[in-house]
Amino acid sequence: MYQQSILIGLLLSFFFANLQAQNDAWHMNVTDKTDYTGIAIANGRIGMLTSDKPLEIQHVVLNNVYDVDPVLKVSQILHGMNFGNLDMYIDGEKINENNISNWKQNMDMKDAAFTTSFDFKDKAKITCTLYALRNIQYAGYIDISVEALRDIDMKVAGKIITPSAFSEPSQTFQVLKDVETTMPILQSKAMSPFGKHEVSTSATFVWHDINSSRESQRPELRHQVLSPYVNSLSFEKKLKASESSKFAWTAGQCTSRDFYDPKSESERVVIYNLLSSAEFLLGGHRTLWHELWEGDIVIEGDLQSQQDVRLALYHLYAFGRGDSNLSIAPMGLSLQVPYNGHIFWDTEIWMFPPLLMLNQDIARSLLNYRSDRLAPAKQRAINYGYDGAMFPWESDDSGEEATPPFALTGPFEHHITADIGIAFWNYYRVSKDKTWLRETGYKVMKEVADFWVSRVVKNSDGSFSVKNVVGANEFAQNIDDNAFTNGAAITALQYTIKAAKELELQPNPKWQEVAAGIKIHKFPDGTTRENSIYNGEIIKQADVNLLSYPLDIVIKQVDILRDLKYYEPKLAPEGPAMGKSIFAVLYARQGDADNAFRLFKESYVPNQQEPFGALSETAMFNHSYFATGAGGMLQVVLAGFGGLHITDEGIVQKKGILPSQWTSLTIKGVGPDKKEFKVVK
Repeated sequence: MYQQSILIGLLLSFFFANLQAQNDAWHMNVTDKTDYTGIAIANGRIGMLTSDKPLEIQHVVLNNVYDVDPVLKVSQILHGMNFGNLDMYIDGEKINENNISNWKQNMDMKDAAFTTSFDFKDKAKITCTLYALRNIQYAGYIDISVEALRDIDMKVAGKIITPSAFSEPSQTFQVLKDVETTMPILQSKAMSPFGKHEVSTSATFVWHDINSSRESQRPELRHQVLSPYVNSLSFEKKLKASESSKFAWTAGQCTSRDFYDPKSESERVVIYNLLSSAEFLLGGHRTLWHELWEGDIVIEGDLQSQQDVRLALYHLYAFGRGDSNLSIAPMGLSLQVPYNGHIFWDTEIWMFPPLLMLNQDIARSLLNYRSDRLAPAKQRAINYGYDGAMFPWESDDSGEEATPPFALTGPFEHHITADIGIAFWNYYRVSKDKTWLRETGYKVMKEVADFWVSRVVKNSDGSFSVKNVVGANEFAQNIDDNAFTNGAAITALQYTIKAAKELELQPNPKWQEVAAGIKIHKFPDGTTRENSIYNGEIIKQADVNLLSYPLDIVIKQVDILRDLKYYEPKLAPEGPAMGKSIFAVLYARQGDADNAFRLFKESYVPNQQEPFGALSETAMFNHSYFATGAGGMLQVVLAGFGGLHITDEGIVQKKGILPSQWTSLTIKGVGPDKKEFKVVK
């Protein structure tokens, strides 16, 4: 363990050597783009992955818009049209990564603004700030400033790039008119690769120093179709030395998944942005983000941990929306790989608890995503001979099973159904919204409980087993009585009984009978056994230890510590790191700050990617941002060091503990009453 601590320290010092001194708790500045991994700028509907190249982004991700994975032939979240790349020419020379200097990027987490700045030779200073507008959820906005150091001729071209896999591309430009108002609109539309959705993107320039509706005051616009898949709109302008030009490029992207007429709606989005002041648009965006940050975590004494935690919380906020009834995929809105944008247990077990504590609107949206798909879950249970609802291991917009057929997790990883029921009751424990429980929550929980009654097998001694499953430890397949699966089923059944009583309904007596009889296997020394035949094999991630947190089934300190010491050495080095976050929570709750902090850092530092610390699922890959890992590390801070517990009385603080590196921990905006909790030395 001492060697691991040294390794963590070396990783930290090496990884963050290029972070400048002006970094603070809200801002991350970088000047080195070696081995660059972008981070997501998102608003819960669209996500844009940042690039190290000037005036570019890598791609756009569209939430809940699925087409077909061309390799696996299952649904895949759509990378949409890229509206975030601009070409800029100064004195006829195109700006690129090889002819700029003083490159710097800044992530402003408080305002959800990502700024790239650089110099072009001795001629100009350029600053570009990227927003996924929180208030205009289908829109992106790129604010640009050019300061001339000498007299220059400038040309700027905004582009809409349609992925080559799309079909039936159409590129247009038109100037719409309403009385005296003129509105230049660049537009591209096409069908998604397998023809499931029509995608339409509209874009235009906005000049901040003139009235955008007055065509006579705008630079002359030139439209070019550069290829069937690249649509371009440009303008030219002369700047004298010391003169500045400030303008924006804004785009709206809509699909037939969300709109009957996506073409017209994308135009309306852009017209709204064109005819609204930057102060109004960006002010609304900032206001909504500042409201999100009412739920916040403040760490004193350790700037690096503060930045890491804020970046994790930023991504959970950026990937969710309280007004959407949508969920969050493991990679959020950063990538379609490696999990196709599908929804897993990652949401309910890993991301949901921090959001439940700090933002009940987004938390409720994640649950409504499931309740909206209750009907296909019920049908799936029927298809496999069970009662109630059987939720898919991987879910998409349809709510049907979306796991690739070769993966055994799809047919056999059934704990997802219990995980969902647990999350529903925890939301009620925090919100105390009995109307929601009656109209939405209990309907799902009842079907979950009925599923488990039909899923168990009665043994000769009267106990119950859950046979032939894949558990949280996915290395063990088609085994009986997986510890976490059985523990989650017990908990979901018990919570459903509580929900029925809360609504003054009569619980099904079978729920209690099965909950009391499901087996949890033990080794002779009392260590919880991971499944009925487990014998010390390497495990992919935390499984048994989830019975102590969050399930509260193994609750005696001696039992918790025994399980911790047995299973930590069994964790596979190549496994997803969020497993270590469970160990960290448990050590913190047992009063062991040193082991808790060690595991807290091990749960994410090896997975951070340069230069901002974006999380990948494992240390071996740079697929980011891994929202599941963010949820795990945040639970260490909230439920471990912060001592917060979700109980039938709501969120309460028991004994918190601080690592020696921190001087204080403040958790703000907790629960519906937005309480504040502190832990100090």
